[in-house]
Amino acid sequence: MLQDILLENSKEGIKQLYGVTIDNIEIQQTRKEFEGDFTLVLFPLLKYIKANPQEIGEKLGAYLKERTPIVGYNVVKGFLNLTIMDSYFLSIFNSILSQKDYGKIPVTADAPAVIVEYSSPNTNKPLHLGHIRNNLLGFSMAKILEATGKKVYKTQIINDRGIHICKSMLAWQLFGNGETPQSTGIKGDKFVGKYYVLFDKAYKEQVAELVSQGKSKEEAERQAPIFQQAQQMLRRWEKGDAQILALWKQMNQWVYDGFEVTYHNLGVSFDRNYYESETYLLGKDIVQKGLESGVFYRKEDGSVWIDLTEEGLDEKLVLRSDGTSVYITQDLGTATKRIEDDFPNITGMIYTVGNEQDYHFKVLFLILQKLGYSWAKNLYHLSYGMVELPNGKMKSREGTVVDADDLMQEMVSVAQGLSQELGKLEGYTEQQKQELYHIIGLGALKYYILKVDPKKKIAFNPEESIDFQGNTGPFIQYTYARIRSIMRKGIYEISPVYIPLHSKEKQLIKLLMIFPEVIQNAATTYNPALIANYVYDLVKEFNSFYQNLSILGEEDFLKRALRYHLSSKVGEVIATGFDLLGIQVPERM
Repeated sequence: MLQDILLENSKEGIKQLYGVTIDNIEIQQTRKEFEGDFTLVLFPLLKYIKANPQEIGEKLGAYLKERTPIVGYNVVKGFLNLTIMDSYFLSIFNSILSQKDYGKIPVTADAPAVIVEYSSPNTNKPLHLGHIRNNLLGFSMAKILEATGKKVYKTQIINDRGIHICKSMLAWQLFGNGETPQSTGIKGDKFVGKYYVLFDKAYKEQVAELVSQGKSKEEAERQAPIFQQAQQMLRRWEKGDAQILALWKQMNQWVYDGFEVTYHNLGVSFDRNYYESETYLLGKDIVQKGLESGVFYRKEDGSVWIDLTEEGLDEKLVLRSDGTSVYITQDLGTATKRIEDDFPNITGMIYTVGNEQDYHFKVLFLILQKLGYSWAKNLYHLSYGMVELPNGKMKSREGTVVDADDLMQEMVSVAQGLSQELGKLEGYTEQQKQELYHIIGLGALKYYILKVDPKKKIAFNPEESIDFQGNTGPFIQYTYARIRSIMRKGIYEISPVYIPLHSKEKQLIKLLMIFPEVIQNAATTYNPALIANYVYDLVKEFNSFYQNLSILGEEDFLKRALRYHLSSKVGEVIATGFDLLGIQVPERM
């Protein structure tokens, strides 16, 4: 890269001019209000060089001008601004233009592999807005990592067992009268979720009744008949009761069928599913090995623990006194099964889980490292903040949570209304219109969520997300459609030749140059927002270019060809960037 050339020559120049070796030299793109393309920050050099910034800048600028593609330089308040030859930018652009899938590294047969886990739903309720952020982050990170040359396996672990599942099952037995998703026309996951809400309603009524009879709230919650029935059902499930297992399988299948519809509409997928009912017993052997090696210790009551106080954490239970597993036990077993049995070529794994589990994953990763697993140092918790609505936090259990399907449909409906209002759908068939509404609505939703750093919480505003102006998905999609319209009007097979560049043309080339670096940074920091905001910056710059310069109307054939190819490559990079976010771009809009 050009910045690397400037960096190496700057180091050598400082060594030649002042006899010192400096490694921490900072070179960045020049701010728009100053003349130049790249800027070398001079202030950090003053610790090593006894001279004023103006003198250092003048000497170093002259040195670089003789040895690099620099045609001019200026020193402003401790910054050395460097202007690069137009011909050099054009040669870089021609190289970019010739690259298919520019910015991506092909995945080879011997490429390092990584698992990305996301979604991890419960089978007692449908997916909600929080799941949408989880799925979008996990799916996007999988695509970004793949773009850096890694093999990626997308997985989810489905929480299909436990007392919460039994609550839905029991409520269906008590109140369902044999109805099914098919007989009611209700989507499977919503059908089962309805009974989870009904259980909670009946439970609260029974608790209130017991409290009115003089029981304490804690006693009432334990003694409520419906809760005790659910506990009995769980015990029967754990003992393998055939009738309970049959009902459990049937109701879970209803949920899986519903989830598949949601995942399809959201545009995410998985390479492999894991089920807690198949993994909850894993990990006990690992605990035994840890006991033998001294990583764990047993207390007098028979429970097994690990002491992490020296690492700034606390003591952690890994096996109860009755020999039953806790969540961390299961996670230890699942991690080793996936990485050593199912995907033996894996070098690391990313868990996409909300920030309320930050402590859990610190403990999990530390235990795995202490147990001696070499891959444990390559585990990462992609922690993300809550998603809230403008009127506050979402509520669960009472059935007032923001349903993922309903939200997606609302986004499509809003897109439909705005598109019809703009009145640019002449010649579209009804099917084409519906496809466009889906692309715009889902694009708005995904971009609004992914443009935010994962660690930050989001206040999601559907109307704000679908605005056709500003930092939104539809604004970027509209620019892409504009570029595709330009492409349909002219074809220029000639490659751009060495002609003087307009500042708008040069700025677009500079932005295109850094796209591969942006992908790498997004992968190493696990942050799709870097891609989203880069694409927005590129679109803003293109729109400025479009408004200030004629493209197909330019009289000079060579300039017209250059601007055509620039527009074409910008369109390709927008499409690639949005694809890495799991967002579609429309040919027309």
